[in-house]
Amino acid sequence: MSDHPVVDANAASEEKKKSLNFIELMIEEDLKNGKNNGRVHTRFPPEPNGYLHIGHAKSICLNFGLAEKYNGKTNLRFDDTNPSTEDTEYVDSIMEDVRWLGFQWDKEPYYASDYFDTLHEYAIRLIENGKAYVCHLTQEEASANRGTPNKPGIESPYRYRSVEENLELFRKMRNGELPEGTCTLRAKIDMASPNMHLRDPAMYRIKFAHHHRTGDKWCIYPMYDFAHGQSDYVEGITHSICTLEFEVHRPLYDWFVENIGLTGDRPYQTEFARLNLSYTVMSKRKLLQLVNEKIVTGWDDPRMPTICGYRRRGYTPESIRMFADKIGVAKRENLIDVSLLEHCIREDLNKKANRALAVLNPLKMVITNYPEGQTEELEAINNPEDENAGTRMVPFSREVYIERDDFMEDPPKKFFRLAPGREVRLRYAYFIKCNDVIKDNDGNIVALHCTYDPESKGGKSPDGRSVKATIHWVSAEHAVKAEVRLYDRLFVSPNPDDAEEGKDFKSNLNPDSLKLVTGLLEPSLLKATPGEKYQFERIGYFCADKDFTPEKPVFNRTVSLKDTWAKVSGQM
Repeated sequence: MSDHPVVDANAASEEKKKSLNFIELMIEEDLKNGKNNGRVHTRFPPEPNGYLHIGHAKSICLNFGLAEKYNGKTNLRFDDTNPSTEDTEYVDSIMEDVRWLGFQWDKEPYYASDYFDTLHEYAIRLIENGKAYVCHLTQEEASANRGTPNKPGIESPYRYRSVEENLELFRKMRNGELPEGTCTLRAKIDMASPNMHLRDPAMYRIKFAHHHRTGDKWCIYPMYDFAHGQSDYVEGITHSICTLEFEVHRPLYDWFVENIGLTGDRPYQTEFARLNLSYTVMSKRKLLQLVNEKIVTGWDDPRMPTICGYRRRGYTPESIRMFADKIGVAKRENLIDVSLLEHCIREDLNKKANRALAVLNPLKMVITNYPEGQTEELEAINNPEDENAGTRMVPFSREVYIERDDFMEDPPKKFFRLAPGREVRLRYAYFIKCNDVIKDNDGNIVALHCTYDPESKGGKSPDGRSVKATIHWVSAEHAVKAEVRLYDRLFVSPNPDDAEEGKDFKSNLNPDSLKLVTGLLEPSLLKATPGEKYQFERIGYFCADKDFTPEKPVFNRTVSLKDTWAKVSGQM
C-alpha cells in the first residue's frame, strides 16, 4: 500500500479554477479547445499623447503577465491615429516605463500607422461592398442625428450614395482635395441599433496635421474603433484585453472584422475593470491640466500618479507589480484604497532599503560629560531584514541633533521618549540622560544638556537596566545639510472628481502635498546615487532625487513608515 496521499484530480482542478481570474479561465478554455492553434498573443496599445499612469501599469502587468504565464507574446503597439496630440516624447517615455516595470515586448514596437495602407484598403473594401459611405454632415449635425438609446437615429441624406460616388469622394479625401471637417467616411450599419456605437460610426476623418512617423503622407486618419481591431488582426493578436468602458464597443469591433471579410484566426476582445484609485485623478486630460497650469512641476512630479512620477518618488517596479497582483482582475468597477499601494512599497523597501540616520526637525543636544573635540566611529546596521547588507560606520561627537518631537519638557503619561531626568538610548550609540533644558529669552527650547553612560556603547545596557525608548540622531559636527521634499497625497478627497457644485477637481487639492525642509543627514548619504532608496530610521522611506549631486543633495519622501491618513479618516 502506498504511503503517498491520494490526490483527487477533480478537486485539484476545481481548486486551480478558483485561483484563476476570469480572463485566465477564458484562456485556459481556449487552449483546451485548441483555439488560435494554442497561441496566446496579447498587446498593450497606448496612445502616445501623454505619460502613462498607474492605471496603465495595471494593464501592462495584466497583458505582459498573461503572455508570460502561458508562454505567449505581447506586442507594444502605439495607437498613433491622432497626429495633433501625439509626440515622440511620449513614445519614448512609454517604452521606458514598460521596460522599467520589468517587461519586454515582442520584436520592435508596433504602430497603428504601420497599417495605414492596409486600413485604407480595408476601407475601400467596405465601400465596394456597400457598407461604408462618405458623409457630408457636420460633426454637430451627425451628433444630433444619432438619436438616443431609446430613440432611433436619423439616417444621413448621404447614406445611399452609389459605390462609385463614395469611392471618388474617398479618393478626394485621401488626396487632400476636400477641406478639413467637410466630410467623414462612415460605416453603414444600423441607425436604429440600441447600441449607439453601431449607428453609422465614423471610420475616417480629414486632418491636415504632420504625423510624427508618416510625415505629411496622409491627410485622412482612421478612428480608433476602426484601427483597433484590424491592427489586432494584422499582428495575430489572440486576446485583445481592454478596460470596461470598451465593452459597448465590442459589437463594432466584431462587425468590422466580420464585414471586411478577414479570414483565419480572429482576435477576440474582452474587458476588465480599470483601476480607480482613491485620492487620485486618472484622467489624462486632468493630469495634463495640472502640468500646464504648473500646479505640479511636470509629468514626473512625485505627486503625480504617472509611472515616471512614482519612479522619481522612489517606488520600485516590484512594488507596483505586487500592487497589481493584489488588486486582481475584476469585471465590476470599484475604488481601490491608495493605502494598499503604499503598503506594497513599504513591504518592498523594508526588505531592500538600507537604513540611515537623518533629523528633519532638529534640536541640539550637548553631551556635557563627553570629551570635547573627540569623535568616534560607531557601527550601524545597514538593513536588519537583509543579512548580506552588512554594516557601516557613523561618526559620533559631543554635540548631536535629535528630532524635536522626541523631547517633551512636560510629557503626558504615555510619552516614553526623552524628558527632563529621563534616560533613553541613542540608536547605535549610548544611553543618555537629560539634565538641563536650555531656553532663549522668549522661552523657546534651543538645546538640551545631557550626560551619557560610557559603558553603554552600542546602545547596550552595561548592567541590565532597560530604557523605554530608542531615538535617532546625527552628529552636529559631521551632519550633512540636504533639501528634503516631504511629498504627500495630491488631493484631500478620496474621490477628487467629486467636487462641490460650481467647482472642479482642483478644489480638492491638498495644500500640504509638498513641504520642503532642510534635513541634517549622516555623511554617508553624500555617496547616494540618483534613485537610491533609504529608510530614514523612524521617519520613513526616501530616495535620492534624479537631480541629486553631492554638492546639492536632494531627497524625496517615498512614503511614511505608517499610514497616517488612516488615523485622520478614522480607519484606525
